[in-house]
Amino acid sequence: SKLTNLGHLEMTWRSRVHFHPLLVRILHKSRLRYYGKPEKKMDMPYQAYFEVADGSGMMSMVLWNSLCPEWYHSMKVGTVLLLAKYAIKSSYPFKTHPTPGDSQMKRFATIEICLNVRDPPTEISIIPEEMVKPEWGLPEVKYRFITRSELDDLPHNHSCDVIGLVTFVGRAERARKREHSEDFWLYRWAHAIDGTSDQPFILELFATSQPDVFEHIHPMTYLVCTQMRVMTENPSRTVYLTTSNESQIFITGWHKGQPYTKDAKVKNFIQWTKSQSEADQIKKTVIGGYYPFPRPPDSF
Repeated sequence: SKLTNLGHLEMTWRSRVHFHPLLVRILHKSRLRYYGKPEKKMDMPYQAYFEVADGSGMMSMVLWNSLCPEWYHSMKVGTVLLLAKYAIKSSYPFKTHPTPGDSQMKRFATIEICLNVRDPPTEISIIPEEMVKPEWGLPEVKYRFITRSELDDLPHNHSCDVIGLVTFVGRAERARKREHSEDFWLYRWAHAIDGTSDQPFILELFATSQPDVFEHIHPMTYLVCTQMRVMTENPSRTVYLTTSNESQIFITGWHKGQPYTKDAKVKNFIQWTKSQSEADQIKKTVIGGYYPFPRPPDSF
């Protein structure tokens, strides 16, 4: 069929009602958002957004309501989509934005693609990776992996991806989203090492839309966390990483076929783990218990 691209959509969307199909690759994926309210009667008040790209640049795509339970788990980072009968709207101005792995990629920030069950009913097709042709010009997923030795030099709120061997994982804890609120965030602390420093990555992992992964993080698993934010705790200058709205977490058993397996720093980490004695590492691991962070001073 006749295709369009994201750059052409941005230039012509105001003058059109119907749009040609789009062929895009998913580069980033947000957590699933529930926006239900007691007074509003909606069957499936869900929303998730993705950053998708083709040869012309990157744009946000929003998945609405009953399409979320149907498609959210099938739409992975790296998935290629053919979209037809979608809607185009002006961008929501207060949305968070992931940091693209390719800093040269053009971002179309004024509009977003809306996938709805009606008005119009979107047609979504997932193209298997083996059928994706190079001449389509779809960008590859790129990452911003850092090692532990590089972390201390990074500025506050810098976005990065990490891989490490888990040496500690704390119990799940809750924090109120707002004061006096009945809504809570669920999170846990973890430590991971990568062999480049004596210090571990300190990771504050909030429950994303991957409960099957969040609940099974345990010592000695290979942990990948993407789109993490660097947090500097003053005055101690303690540096830790926290998840963002677009973070994805993967553990041993979930890595196969993920785009990051081709990354050079991931390959270096795997080589390092092969040189380690599993028995020695197991002796250093800890699970559960209360983890006060930041730690009180020694003279407290």
